[in-house]
Amino acid sequence: MGATIAVLKERRDGETRVAATPDSVKKLIAMGFSVTVETGAGLAASYPDADYLAAGASLAPDGKAALSTADVVFAVRGPEPEAIAAIKPGAIVAALLNPYVEKASLEALAAAGASLIAMEFIPRISRAQAMDALSSQANLAGYRAVIEAAEAYGRALPMMMTAAGTVAAAKVFVMGVGVAGLQAIATARRLGAVVTATDVRPATKEQVESLGAKFLAVEDEEFKNAQTAGGYAKEMSPEYQAKQAALLSTHLAKQDIVITTALIPGRPAPKLVSAEQVASMKPGSVIVDLAVEQGGNVVGAVLGEVAVTANGVKILGIANLPARIAADASNLYARNLVNLSALFLDKEKALAPDWDDEILKGALVAKGGAIVHPGLKGA
Repeated sequence: MGATIAVLKERRDGETRVAATPDSVKKLIAMGFSVTVETGAGLAASYPDADYLAAGASLAPDGKAALSTADVVFAVRGPEPEAIAAIKPGAIVAALLNPYVEKASLEALAAAGASLIAMEFIPRISRAQAMDALSSQANLAGYRAVIEAAEAYGRALPMMMTAAGTVAAAKVFVMGVGVAGLQAIATARRLGAVVTATDVRPATKEQVESLGAKFLAVEDEEFKNAQTAGGYAKEMSPEYQAKQAALLSTHLAKQDIVITTALIPGRPAPKLVSAEQVASMKPGSVIVDLAVEQGGNVVGAVLGEVAVTANGVKILGIANLPARIAADASNLYARNLVNLSALFLDKEKALAPDWDDEILKGALVAKGGAIVHPGLKGA
């Protein structure tokens, strides 16, 4: 029997996803792994234990039992302290570790001797696209943001012509056109809204327009150079931010729904919407802040709450939107892990990861009892 993968049940409040599905278990077994799933791990995502057994997995009564023989550990979030204590030294742990924020957990995992792979650090290169968990989860977050906004808005999104009169289409403004933003645009368009979008990266203009939305930005020289080699947004100068804010202020006052998605890796989320801009919006307008877990793009956003301003604007600070579409989010994340797992095996299907492979090297954050990622050393 090949190397053993343990799949843990998530224990954090609101985390309904699971790191393997019955379908991904079948794929892992076909690759040569054996798979142990903690009892109840998939229930919140509508994957019962019986389906894992039918797929060929073994069930463990608890996390400690699942980890006792595991060579590889799959989780959605970083394991909790009691699980860390049960991980075998040298085991590979792959999860969304939130490494810039959850440093104590990262250090505890490193001290346990685990080889840690942060799924957030999968390089954005062509060969790694099928392993890119940030993108797979952001895609669903963008979709769900529009659904949440539509529910909170209390009016129709598409234009409707009825015998009693016409219902105007809702105006939706998406701020930040990464994976989540593009899916938010596409979803809002499908629901019939009039959509505009903005981003500091010039390459996004064509993407926005290809989805039938209108692009809005100050297109100066700084704007033309506002993208990193890895495809992320750069932090813009105060001067550019002031010009962009002036352009956006007039636009925001006319919007019914605003969705903000801007994140900068390792930094607090940039503030895109000021208190004054929120105050200029119409009563009943809705803002969904997808960056609320990293401090938020919107002044007044509160993590885990719906804040209602004095002028009747709802600011949704929903945490972990992918967990609200758990079955699909788990399915995509599990596929990311299956694709990553192929890099753990040699030609004889033995566990022998090549840590010099550019994907594993880019995502490895700890090995041999120490933090090894250059972006985290001494952080």
